[in-house]
Amino acid sequence: MRIVFRCDPALADHLPRPVPARAILPDWLRSMPAKAHSEIHGREIRTVKQCPPFVDAMSHGFMILLPCDVTVRNGAFTWNWAIPEPSTEGHPRSPLSFHVPEQLAGAPFSNGLAAVKFNSFWTIELEEGWSLFATHPVNRHELPFRLVTGVVDSDRFTDAGINFPAIWSDPDFSGVLPKGMPIAQCFPVPRAAPDLVFEPFDEAHKAAYQQTVAEVLAGPGVYRKRFRAKRRHALPVSV
Repeated sequence: MRIVFRCDPALADHLPRPVPARAILPDWLRSMPAKAHSEIHGREIRTVKQCPPFVDAMSHGFMILLPCDVTVRNGAFTWNWAIPEPSTEGHPRSPLSFHVPEQLAGAPFSNGLAAVKFNSFWTIELEEGWSLFATHPVNRHELPFRLVTGVVDSDRFTDAGINFPAIWSDPDFSGVLPKGMPIAQCFPVPRAAPDLVFEPFDEAHKAAYQQTVAEVLAGPGVYRKRFRAKRRHALPVSV
């Protein structure tokens, strides 16, 4: 999968580039213990740090990053971002804009506040037949917002940036959203609809099920050692 990012030439030296999600895993994941004592089990048990599906989800795809520091005080957002005037007409200069609350009317996540919209400074081009799935950085509940998930046909919509709306979820937050903070986790998905096939187990599938479950229950690391596909250490991108 080849992903091409483009930006206004006047801003090329001022923008953080999208990065593979695995490159900016959070500090809390790196520092959390691999095991913790369970009162129910009466022994040490593995934490989610040792759960490959949990970590692989956080490592999947690439992250769009906040292009500059944004200060949040009493519900107001401010920034001081000295960048050149974009050379492309209609191109944004501010890192944020907003959606009025009425645009979220009836949605269960609406909180009566305007939605924050993270402006995009990169266009994204995917290969034909693929769309871009954009969602909140996976398992990143410490962030004071929740991105609204969306899918964009980025094999066709390639000439303008994708903006990323988010619900501000922490009204008590006061501080700085740092430059380079992940705001959206993205990955290509095939646009073709899958064929759903439903079958009962035959004898071979029953035996395989029983054997796999027995092995998983017998000791740790079965999925990681036998079933987990090897991940590449970098996402192939072009800029």
